[in-house]
Amino acid sequence: MKRLMLAAASAAAMVAASVTAALAQQPTVDNLERLGEFKTTGMTEIPMVPQTGPKADAIKRNLSKIKMPNGFKISLYALVPDARHMAVGPQGIVTFVGTRKTKVYAVTDRGKAGFAEEVKEFAPSISFSIPNGPCFSKDGFLFIAEQNRVLTFPAAEFFYESPDVAAFNVLKKGDLIPKEHESYNHTARVCRVGPDNKLYIALGQPFNVQAKDKVEEFDKLGIGGIIRVDREGKGREVYARGIRNSVGIDFNPKNGQLWFTDNQVDGMGDTIPPGELNRATQAGQHFGFPWYGGGKIRTVEYKEDTPPANVVFPEVEMDAHAADLGLSFYSGRMFPAKYQGGIFSAQHGSWNRTDPVGARVMFTSLKPDGSADKTEVFASGWLTENGEYWGRPVDVAQLKDGSILVSDDLAGALYRIWYEGR
Repeated sequence: MKRLMLAAASAAAMVAASVTAALAQQPTVDNLERLGEFKTTGMTEIPMVPQTGPKADAIKRNLSKIKMPNGFKISLYALVPDARHMAVGPQGIVTFVGTRKTKVYAVTDRGKAGFAEEVKEFAPSISFSIPNGPCFSKDGFLFIAEQNRVLTFPAAEFFYESPDVAAFNVLKKGDLIPKEHESYNHTARVCRVGPDNKLYIALGQPFNVQAKDKVEEFDKLGIGGIIRVDREGKGREVYARGIRNSVGIDFNPKNGQLWFTDNQVDGMGDTIPPGELNRATQAGQHFGFPWYGGGKIRTVEYKEDTPPANVVFPEVEMDAHAADLGLSFYSGRMFPAKYQGGIFSAQHGSWNRTDPVGARVMFTSLKPDGSADKTEVFASGWLTENGEYWGRPVDVAQLKDGSILVSDDLAGALYRIWYEGR
C-alpha cells in the first residue's frame, strides 16, 4: 500500500510538472493589447465598493471637526480605498480616482444628489502599477500616469460601465523613465492636458537629494522635472527642471501658465526648508533643486556648488514638511467671488517633523498679473490637537456644479465641499 501511494504521488508530481511546463510555453495574454484591439478579456464582473456601514458612519461623524469659512459645508461623497488624484469627466458623468497601489476607481453620482451611489473598479482586467495620476482632455480622453507607463482611454466616461474598455499605450513601460531608474520612492505621477493640447507629466526623482553624477542624466530625462509629449506619446521634451518631487500640477485657465507644488528636502529641520507652490511662465525654466532644498534654502550636499543661472523661486513658500500635493484652479461660480480664479491645494501632512503640520486644504488668490497674492488655510481638522491624523488630503477637483472634491488616502474617501452662504 505504501509503495502504491508513493507511486501515485510520484505520478501526480510528474503530471503537475508537465502541465506547468506546457503552460510556461504558452504565450501570455496581455489584456491591454486585447483591449487595444477591441477584443474581450473574458472578465464579466466589476468589483464594487460598498458605500454604507460603520466606516462611512465614522467618517461622517469626524467631518463635524472640519473647520472652514462661514457658509461652507462638507460631507462624505464616496468611500474610495486609497483615494489619491482625481479626474472629473468633461461630461460630468463620472470621477476617476487613482491610487498608489494597483487599482483605479470610477465614482458616479447618478442622481446628482451630492454623494456617490456607485463606486467600482475601472478597467479591472488591466494590471496597473501605481496608477496615481488620472487626467482628462476636453474631448473626453482619460489619461492615467502610472509609475512607469502612461495609458489612454478614449470615451472613458461611457466605456467605464463595462469591465472591458478601450485602452492604449501612450508611453509604454520603460518609455516614461528608463527601467533602471524605477524606485519605490517618489513614484506618484500626476498629469494634465495643457492648453497646447499636449500631455504634461511630473516625474519625481527617487532620492532625498540625488548624487552629483546623476544631475545631468536626470535633467536630460526630465526626472526631477515636468515633461510634455503629444497625446500619442511623441515629441517628448523637458518643460521644467529643478523639481524634487511634484505631485500636483494645473494650468491657469486665464493665461495658460502651469502651476505646481513641490515637496522639499527632508532631514534639514522642523521649520526648513519651506514647501513650494510654483509658477512656470515658459518652457525651459529651472526651479532650483538640488542646489536649493526648498525656497532659497541651500542643501548641504550642494552648498559649495554654483546654482544654475536664473533659478525661479516659489510663488508661495508653504510650511515646511506639510507635504503639498494636488492643486486645482477654481473656475466655478458657486463659491464667493474671493475664490473664483484662485487655487485650492491639498497638504497631505508631515512625517519628517517633531510637531506634525498639514492635513488641510489651502487657498491661494492671484493678483491681476497672474502672480500669487495671499495664501490661507481653507479647510482643516484632519489632524487632531494631539498630533493624530484621521485623514490626509491628497487632491482637489471641481465638479460641474461648482462644488469641489477632496480626496483622502488615509480614510479612503472623497469629500464634497459646497457653499450655502450669501
